[in-house]
Amino acid sequence: MAKTLLRSGNLDDYQAVGGGGQAVFDSALQIRETLRLRKQQAMVDCLAIPQVNDTGERVDWYAPVEGEAIAWKAADEETRLRALRYLSGTLESTAALSRKSLQSGKTSVQLFGSLLEKAVQFPGENHVFLVDGKPVITFWGFINLNENIREDVLECLHIQEEIEPEIVSLPEPEPEEEASVEITFSHADEPLLSVPPAPVTLPEPTIPQAPVQGVAEEQVTLPKANTRRRLPLWSLPVAAVIVAAIAAPLLWKAQQPMVATAETEVEPVPTITPDFKPLPVLAVALPLHQAEVSQTVKKAPPVTATEPVIIAAIPKDALVMDATQMKSGTTRFLNGNWRIMMEVKDPATGKAPSLRYQIQNNKGTARVVHGNNIVCRAEIFSGLHRTGELMIKSRGNARCADGSRYPMPEITCKAGVNDVAACTARFDAQAEIPLTLKKIGA
Repeated sequence: MAKTLLRSGNLDDYQAVGGGGQAVFDSALQIRETLRLRKQQAMVDCLAIPQVNDTGERVDWYAPVEGEAIAWKAADEETRLRALRYLSGTLESTAALSRKSLQSGKTSVQLFGSLLEKAVQFPGENHVFLVDGKPVITFWGFINLNENIREDVLECLHIQEEIEPEIVSLPEPEPEEEASVEITFSHADEPLLSVPPAPVTLPEPTIPQAPVQGVAEEQVTLPKANTRRRLPLWSLPVAAVIVAAIAAPLLWKAQQPMVATAETEVEPVPTITPDFKPLPVLAVALPLHQAEVSQTVKKAPPVTATEPVIIAAIPKDALVMDATQMKSGTTRFLNGNWRIMMEVKDPATGKAPSLRYQIQNNKGTARVVHGNNIVCRAEIFSGLHRTGELMIKSRGNARCADGSRYPMPEITCKAGVNDVAACTARFDAQAEIPLTLKKIGA
């Protein structure tokens, strides 16, 4: 009976984990079968069944049991709590079996215990499903790229309680002392009551015998101060107007002789008329000729034929050997996941093998899928040769899941146009084969 498909994805999008020099995913089916033989059916039902496609690039994960499947996030909180308790107890039994296997004297049992210890790792909560209410893990034996394994495997499934905001009561502000308010008026206050001034008759303009101050004092007599009765404030401006009206003509008359004296002392400045005679106009007969326009012809510089500059486009995701890094002796440009494409066919199937390289700081692993989806792995290392070439080699042949060995090529790359790597591969003493490195899973 067909099982329910839970999730699909590319293997290059995740980082495989393992133990004993072998990846968990390469022995996924053997691990499930061994758990079944060890009476660990609860754990078997929690591990989805993987199935790789023909190219070995994608994998489909199927539910091991029948029932309705929903995503972990789609379930309600009570269902997730119940499933989390079930999964936590199952993983504790699996961890005990792993520790017991590692203490065995048999190498095969120790390898199983080492793989089982890492088999419970998975990328995150998006890879867990509930089938008939029971948890099922997909992509087990994998973690996200550039991440480390979690000590608490189920940390990403814990339900985080919302933190209630803490209410802090602030002290009431102390009443500030009332500041004194200073009011500034833009205009002077006018009296509430105004009395029209009496008509003032100006005296005839005669020069007084007494000084100006004396006249002002004689003509203006201010009332004596009365301690019993105060004058209203509005009478002061009226008195000031009357004094100003009487004193103004007298002051003007006193200053008039001074002005007249100043005017008599100014003598007119004589106007100097320049005495010159106009120059005589000389009639000179100039020879007239028809104007000619002479054009200076500049010789154009010789045209030299220049060859068109052709800028070659850099292929997408190609390996570019950075010149600056090459001079400093580093190969950071090689860090990442790469797909190796070369014209080599498997003699049994007639298909080219699938090669994936994962390199970080000149060290990494190679994954080869050939034949009938046989997965092989090998350790690789890289470096710069003194000639400026990039070398990628493996530490022996790759170990395959069926127990066989697969030869690994020795890759040599040189910087080509726009520093794009031109690479070749050599198997033992055979001829060099052109290949291309394409970055994947960035």
